[in-house]
Amino acid sequence: MAPPDSAAPDSAEQGSAALARLALWLLARCGWQLRFSGLPGPKGVLIFYPHTSNWDFIISLLAKWASRMPLRWIGKESLFRGLTGATLGRLMRLWGGRPVDRRHSSGAVAQLEEHMRREAWFWVALSPEGTRRRQDRLRSGFYHLALRMQVPLGLGYIDYATRTVGVDQFIRLTGDEARDLDRLRQVYADKVGRHPQLASTIGLREPNEPHAG
Repeated sequence: MAPPDSAAPDSAEQGSAALARLALWLLARCGWQLRFSGLPGPKGVLIFYPHTSNWDFIISLLAKWASRMPLRWIGKESLFRGLTGATLGRLMRLWGGRPVDRRHSSGAVAQLEEHMRREAWFWVALSPEGTRRRQDRLRSGFYHLALRMQVPLGLGYIDYATRTVGVDQFIRLTGDEARDLDRLRQVYADKVGRHPQLASTIGLREPNEPHAG
């Protein structure tokens, strides 16, 4: 499915139609269904919740290929430079990777803002839990990025109860944290992770705030 905007990314990032068919077939063979109706514009933030298992990565990757979603993701800057960076860095960028220097004083959110302002197409996929272990709240980076840039927030999910992986709801944050988080709770209320007891509470944890585990 092609992005609904003229500032579409390179076709290599979207993957081939053959890869999309193969990924969709693999999902179906494993008993999963995909729900995706397109991205509402050239820029935005996409989160996946809950994240409680290593299988989530495999399922979400198959969903990315099957839907041909041209998503960005972030990695340590060191992976994009040095002896391996010349080749590996180009390959990871082609796959949607963007470097973030976690030691930089500006922080990851500010660096993602720079990427988003600079690139014509920029949808970044983030895991607000940051780990498979249960956390008391979510990392707040996704919220601040979507709010500052005034872009849609896609609410992705991997629901083991119905064996559905999907991105079919997008919201605009208001800046009223309590109201916005209530909307997330409503959307995710019936979504069940592989290990439900590990799902984090839907609340925001500031970047420098200590977390459980």
